[in-house]
Amino acid sequence: MNAGPASRRPHLPRLAVTSGDPAGVGPELVARLAASPLAADLIAISDAGLLERAAYRCGVTLKLEADDGQPRNLRAAGSLRFLEVPLRAEEVPGRLDPRNAFHVLNTLAQAADGCLGGAFDGVVTAPVQKSVINDAGEPFTGHTELFAQRAGCEVVMMLASPELRVALASTHLPLAKVPAAITRESLARTLRIVHAELVAKFGIAEPRIAVLGLNPHAGEGGHLGHEEIDTIIPVLDALRGEGMQLLGPVPADTAFVPAMRARYDAVLAMYHDQALPVLKSEAFDRTVNITLGLPFVRTSVDHGTALDLAGTGRADPSSMFAATEMALWLAARERAKILDTDNGG
Repeated sequence: MNAGPASRRPHLPRLAVTSGDPAGVGPELVARLAASPLAADLIAISDAGLLERAAYRCGVTLKLEADDGQPRNLRAAGSLRFLEVPLRAEEVPGRLDPRNAFHVLNTLAQAADGCLGGAFDGVVTAPVQKSVINDAGEPFTGHTELFAQRAGCEVVMMLASPELRVALASTHLPLAKVPAAITRESLARTLRIVHAELVAKFGIAEPRIAVLGLNPHAGEGGHLGHEEIDTIIPVLDALRGEGMQLLGPVPADTAFVPAMRARYDAVLAMYHDQALPVLKSEAFDRTVNITLGLPFVRTSVDHGTALDLAGTGRADPSSMFAATEMALWLAARERAKILDTDNGG
């Protein structure tokens, strides 16, 4: 008997979706995502009751079903599969509760392990609140670092909009600790990861990377700091010798003018707030957090838990949609590469 049209349709990519801190807007973002007609098999790793309450607050209809691990080729809007990770205490929107820190960590662990084991094609994460996890006695600096530890690899945080890609040489550190954290070894490792992932994930054959200086005016020849002379310039010179196209060190205050942007494919900033305000101020609703270097696809929203909006149903899901669309695009590229390899390409 001939297979019908539905059976011949390729399976939808399976994306794990974590709901973030229960007191924040994450559960509502997941509910809104599920209500969209997005062509993806979405598997929420969360508490079913939490998701139902979030959907009610948003005024969306949600049909939950336990994930059986089987692929499917259609998903109706509002349909959401889930893996149950129970809350320790029922959420109160806008009010952080350390008792639920372990729920958050367990959702992330299950998502990472599922991706590593091939159960998912990628993971999209809603925002967490780092402070409450640390208040619960669990050292935690962020999704990026947790996934790196789980996968046993070196990673780099990148935030990307349709117009700009910004990677970070250091992530969630107090500003006073940044200079010591940027060594020749760490900077070279970061640039190699960024270069390799721009090739592998984004299909840029010869990526051009602008590297920002740490100090104002990129140190002004040593008058405003020596990190450029002692660390950044030697690394750039060495990596140029390996064939990388590196611009810099570039003063951060001129790196984002239109004439400069035309010269690079991505920026490497030395610390979190050096370049991200530029990116978020012009494309907050279209910016996606991407973890480079992982053996699986991971994307996230570019914002926090927005406790003041939690429970109101008014949180803007644009960044969540953008993160999911980016995950689907990256997963499709990975799938195409695997098929090409299997076909002898």
